[in-house]
Amino acid sequence: MTNILPAHFVLSLCLMLAAAVPAAAQKLLIPMDLAQTNHLKAYGLAYLVLTKDRPVDWLLNYRGGSFMTDYTSDLAAECRIRGVMFEELDGASAAAIYAEVQSEGSNTEVVRLEKAPKIAVYVPPGFRPWDDAVTLAMEYAEVKYEKLWDEEVLQGKLAEYDWLHLHHEDFTGQHGKFFSSAAGQPWYVQQVALLESTARKMGFAKVSELKKAVVMKIRDYVNNGGFMFAMCSATDSYDIALAAAGTDICDDVYDGDPYDPQANAKLDYAGCFAFHDFKVILDPMEYEYSDIDIDAGLLLANEATDYFTLFDFSAKYDPVPTMLTQCHVNVVRGFLGQTTAFHKHLIKKSVTVLAERDGTDQVRYIHGNVGRGTFTWYGGHDPEDYRHAVGDPPTDLALHPTSPGYRLILNNILFPAAKKKKQKT
Repeated sequence: MTNILPAHFVLSLCLMLAAAVPAAAQKLLIPMDLAQTNHLKAYGLAYLVLTKDRPVDWLLNYRGGSFMTDYTSDLAAECRIRGVMFEELDGASAAAIYAEVQSEGSNTEVVRLEKAPKIAVYVPPGFRPWDDAVTLAMEYAEVKYEKLWDEEVLQGKLAEYDWLHLHHEDFTGQHGKFFSSAAGQPWYVQQVALLESTARKMGFAKVSELKKAVVMKIRDYVNNGGFMFAMCSATDSYDIALAAAGTDICDDVYDGDPYDPQANAKLDYAGCFAFHDFKVILDPMEYEYSDIDIDAGLLLANEATDYFTLFDFSAKYDPVPTMLTQCHVNVVRGFLGQTTAFHKHLIKKSVTVLAERDGTDQVRYIHGNVGRGTFTWYGGHDPEDYRHAVGDPPTDLALHPTSPGYRLILNNILFPAAKKKKQKT
């Protein structure tokens, strides 16, 4: 005789077995607080997901600016390969985090990243990635980028890209103002020869005229909705070139004729992105472009106390500056560059200050809108090499996988992927 179990007993048994089996992970959380083992490669993983046409949620101010996306075994395996700490979450756990982040009483928010931005880096031919902190960060994080320079910019290639980084360029046409210290060194001679031959090829009599045309093309790119990021000398020299579009600020050692002695009186700040009321330094032997930059010697004398503080923004009402300042610390170690920091009194009131050195007028990190686009400028050369010099060995980011200074760079790379919110009517 066949024994048949009562229906209620079978149902109870099924429920017990279901409870004993762990729920399949539905979401993958990449925390970005102090628990994270490799913050820099975490950005590369978020970028990787976006390249597969899958969204990523950036949880602003939640555990250091964490990332949440759909769980897949392939992504989990990639996290393990790259040494990135992650957590597998079931639906209920993920829902609880979303509820916490979106609650009205918390300074947190969810920003949906939808599409991997197409990235361009403005660099001269033959550059090495370790000459520039941004390309170094992207190489380490495994973020794809393409290179272009003056010829491509003047041919209108910028329109093909969502995000542009400016290599530590001198847009004033003064070859970095290295004449007094490096005029006879092979690297400097080669740099000048490349710039002058490029100017002639593109139909310009002077390098300063070539760079002026490039600056205008970049201005148009940003006005039309492009995202521009720059560090070190590519920041202030860009605005100086805009202001000096109608006058000659280059001495004869750079362009074969003297500068205009009335140059400072003829500067036009109206079109500048970030700065106003500055004065250019016309002495060709002085290694400085203008009075925008602070005296790096003062910082060098107090290296042990050189730190800057990130501003705290409202994630729900100011999501853009909040995205740009996501970090697992709020105080970051300083670092020098040809342009290290900006004097606050020379920054336009329309510009948002993202980080400054407490108790001083030294601003390290700024952001602003130009037309339909934006710019973000970050002072200094290499966040993990306090006093980087020409010819120094490359920084090994495998030794600095949790670098706060480099995190600020990578925030900018993901920023263009954010879903645009509809304006209220």
